[in-house]
Amino acid sequence: MAEGAAGREGAPPTDAEDDPRPGSDGASGDGASGDGAAPLGTRWRGRRSGVVSPVAAAAPADGEAGLVEAARATPRRSSIIKDPSNQKCGGRKKTVSFSSMPSEKKISSASDCISFMQAGCELKKVRPNSRIYNRFFTLDTDLQALRWEPSKKDPEKAKLDISAIKEIRLGKNTETFRNNGLADQICEDSAFSILHGENYESLDLVANSADVANIWVSGLRYLVSRSKQPLDFVEGNQNTPRFMWLKTVFEAADIDGNGIMLEDTSVELIKQLNPTLKESKIRLKFKEIQKSKEKLTTRVTEEEFCEAFCELCTRPEVYFLLVQISKNKEYLDANDLMLFLEAEQGVGQITEDMCLDIIRRYELSEEGRQKGFLAIDGFTRYLLSPECDIFDPEQKKVAQDMTQPLSHYYINASHNTYLIEDQFRGPVDINGYVRALKMGCRSIELDVTDGPDNEPILCNRNNMTTHLSFRSVIEVINKFAFVASEYPLILCLGTHCSLTQQKVMAQQMKMVFGNKLYTEAPLPSESYLPSPEKLKRMIIVKGKKLPSGSDVLEGEVTDEDEEGEMSRRMSVDCNDEQKQIWLCRELSDLVSICKSVQYRDFELSMKSQNYWEMCSFSEAEASRIANEYPEDFVNYNKKFLSRIYPSAMRIDSSNLNPQDFWNCGCQIVAMNFQTPGPMMDLHTGWFLQNGGSGYVLRPSIMRDEVSYFSANTKGIVPGVSPLALHIKIISGQNFPKPKGACAKGDVIDPYVCIEIHGIPADCSEQRTKTVQQNSDNPIFDETFEFQVNLPELAMIRFVVLDDDYIGDEFIGQYTIPFECLQPGYRHVPLRSFVGDIMEHVTLFVHIAITNRSGGGKAQKRSLSVRMGKKVREYTMLRNIGLKTIDDIFKIAVHPLREAIDMRENMQNAIVSVKELCGLPPIASLKQCLLTLSSRLLTSDNSPSVSLVMKDNFPYLEPLGTIPDVQKKMLAAYDLMIQESRFLIEMSDTVQEKIVQCQKAGMEFHEELHNLGAKEGLKGRKLNKATESFAWNITVLKGQGDLLKNAKNEALENMKQIQLACLSCGLSKAASSGAETRSKRSLEAIEEKESGEENGKL
Repeated sequence: MAEGAAGREGAPPTDAEDDPRPGSDGASGDGASGDGAAPLGTRWRGRRSGVVSPVAAAAPADGEAGLVEAARATPRRSSIIKDPSNQKCGGRKKTVSFSSMPSEKKISSASDCISFMQAGCELKKVRPNSRIYNRFFTLDTDLQALRWEPSKKDPEKAKLDISAIKEIRLGKNTETFRNNGLADQICEDSAFSILHGENYESLDLVANSADVANIWVSGLRYLVSRSKQPLDFVEGNQNTPRFMWLKTVFEAADIDGNGIMLEDTSVELIKQLNPTLKESKIRLKFKEIQKSKEKLTTRVTEEEFCEAFCELCTRPEVYFLLVQISKNKEYLDANDLMLFLEAEQGVGQITEDMCLDIIRRYELSEEGRQKGFLAIDGFTRYLLSPECDIFDPEQKKVAQDMTQPLSHYYINASHNTYLIEDQFRGPVDINGYVRALKMGCRSIELDVTDGPDNEPILCNRNNMTTHLSFRSVIEVINKFAFVASEYPLILCLGTHCSLTQQKVMAQQMKMVFGNKLYTEAPLPSESYLPSPEKLKRMIIVKGKKLPSGSDVLEGEVTDEDEEGEMSRRMSVDCNDEQKQIWLCRELSDLVSICKSVQYRDFELSMKSQNYWEMCSFSEAEASRIANEYPEDFVNYNKKFLSRIYPSAMRIDSSNLNPQDFWNCGCQIVAMNFQTPGPMMDLHTGWFLQNGGSGYVLRPSIMRDEVSYFSANTKGIVPGVSPLALHIKIISGQNFPKPKGACAKGDVIDPYVCIEIHGIPADCSEQRTKTVQQNSDNPIFDETFEFQVNLPELAMIRFVVLDDDYIGDEFIGQYTIPFECLQPGYRHVPLRSFVGDIMEHVTLFVHIAITNRSGGGKAQKRSLSVRMGKKVREYTMLRNIGLKTIDDIFKIAVHPLREAIDMRENMQNAIVSVKELCGLPPIASLKQCLLTLSSRLLTSDNSPSVSLVMKDNFPYLEPLGTIPDVQKKMLAAYDLMIQESRFLIEMSDTVQEKIVQCQKAGMEFHEELHNLGAKEGLKGRKLNKATESFAWNITVLKGQGDLLKNAKNEALENMKQIQLACLSCGLSKAASSGAETRSKRSLEAIEEKESGEENGKL
């Protein structure tokens, strides 16, 4: 064991030949911080990676109509972020990933890793005293020791024996990294540590890139696991399962049995095995191999075929992952796959039979399918399959409560549905309706005018050259209305017809739609609209309505003509007077629960507006209201439907940012489906959830009768626990050249932007480094972290761009709601500029979702992280100014602090265990227990502790005397169990106190205004008191729910810990009845969990 290898606290640097590199020299190239974003400059603002601000959006974006012209227009995608402080942008850098260099041999086996390590490379050695040294590390040819230079030490001391290595950790997961002042400047993915000796001393290193770090970690882990026969795998590489499979493939294609085949045959064979490969690339690889062997013939041998396939079809990042999860084998067995699915992918209730079924479906070799192992090619196929898609399969079907009032949902809506080009000159086209309805649109527009022969028509009144008959349009609507969704369809009727043709419209709708037409009169006794479930397969007409109770057959109503708005604005004689139009009774009677009325102000609306009446807002008006009265807008939308339509000045049919109005609770934000771009990406991505039904349930904080939420919030949302989103961009696959790129070769320099859309506090954007001249498999290996304060309203948008573009930089994008993310290693299917899925074009990422301060939900979010050391924050209750009510809320102050303390203490205890295990913060508890069990061993590799169930909680007790290192780990584990137990046992009592305060406060809700008036509160003071009351109720409800969820998480954690202990064999060292008792305890935990749930139903 080398003295110089240990990372001891406070030890002076002994490698004195080189000057240390403090400060920014602590990491070079890819080893720098992963933010790697361009500063906000002209080129950054010009790229199409984000969403334009409302001010910019109001201006025309595309001068010409049509998708081709739209695709060529630049700039199209300026930054989404309104607040520049939310853009994490460092210096713009172009760095080349090791495995991305075309001239370099890619890593495809353990022997490749060993060869690289024997050749050696420069690594940075990190010391606890914030010193960093450049050293050249090599692996001895006999594979027995790791050496570094320069050093003044004896060469026999500047080394580390492989036999002394206990563990290899990837990432900044040792005390040295955590306490080093320069740690923030070191890329997480480029750092790794070698723990050695009985005291687990650390040699902490930083590579120039994540690829190089992965090579060292994979190679060292392989050597440690095979230390008794280290040479076997190098010499026996041709006997691997993969090679044996390729040999059978070659022999089957070698009809003559000569051991050689034509190059054309070999190329075709590899294309069959991997359809994503280009023929030119395969031929070039064969030429490289033959040139290296100085061959003149173009015939391919079995060895050359295998070599070409392995180099072309091995993705290094997938190989490193396979070696990591297979415990340094080059294939996965059923147990390896089970652990991967449970611990990394968040899959619950996985069985060995399920894993064997996956192996049988994806493994390419017959031997692998029979013996139950998954080699690199089968594993790659599995990761690319729909089973590993980033989108949660549960959200591909209707998964939300559809029995809430219609006003509680966001509704997929189209503007000027009849257009397929811009609204100023574009012709009308029936395909506009077909496209919108097939995309799940649930609110479409019909702008109807008088036509010839007493037949109403639809036309663009700015371009009268084309028109559609009203009947043909509604017949198409009737045909496609419920193809994509069976939930209600709203027809927004713009009527500019004579009374005669209005009657024709009414007759035709009755005839075509029949009993699908919803004309049931609303009940005054109700307070809210019917639910989507109740209105299934119904067509609802939105429009003007004559006063009820009168017998008139026709009458005048105000005309809210959106299309006329542009004409009025551009007219010299513009005036704000609304004209009156005549409406016939027959058409009026078709309008029931979506009666159009004009918006005056919120105070008047809340007093006099009926729940079946709805207002339409222009983009400009809605933006003003959202900025001036954000809380009132949210409260208004709890009961009433709001429809937002784009500004009439968008003559190019560009789109508004729907997120701005979703944040206010506006349900129907009408989009120009004919215009692709970032805004339409957001809209399409948002409505992918809930089975693409066109209805998405709004967050509860925007639905509850008494709750506080402001669309402009820039901080924590009351009663909602912020989450941390960890995204690692690993690699890309088969990126195409940008569609609108001018004269440029097929080579691209890709980089990836990650955008977070949501409330203002959540909007953020970060980018990866640029990978030069690689479109096939660029390796990024960069990790990013985002805080998300309101997950239910957040979306993630991945955008791939070309950094060296001419004319067009856009490669692909994918937008997904936060709630639809699947954790673990996932492939992201990229979409083209017009929204089509591009075949075989993907991003490979790792996703983890955790609590902000540590700990997370079971399964999908069973993770913990500490986002920096922060002072504990307590959500404060507000003073209302009414003593009777304030005294009630004061009673809740102590229970609220108790609830927060219990949750935080448990989460911090979990984080401490993970840190001691040397695991990254996003690791699962199962991974944690596996690491613990490997550390808690005696000299003869038997467990030094045993699982003991005390009151149904899984404690670990030592079997005799254990070293100090193990004592420290056991102490941290015991603290985690104690904090979890305390929360489980005390949470019901604390939650009950919080709920009682909430109920007592709600008793004053109806009388709040009268009490305020008696106390002399009026105007702004009374409004402030009402707002503070809603805030307090929201905090109490939210904290009560969080505590309940924390208890469920703690119970699930105890169950998972116990199962992990049993699978690790920690119960075998105890008495013979220990395992039986453990299983009984597990059943007791399950019964306790289900019993509590049943008691609350």
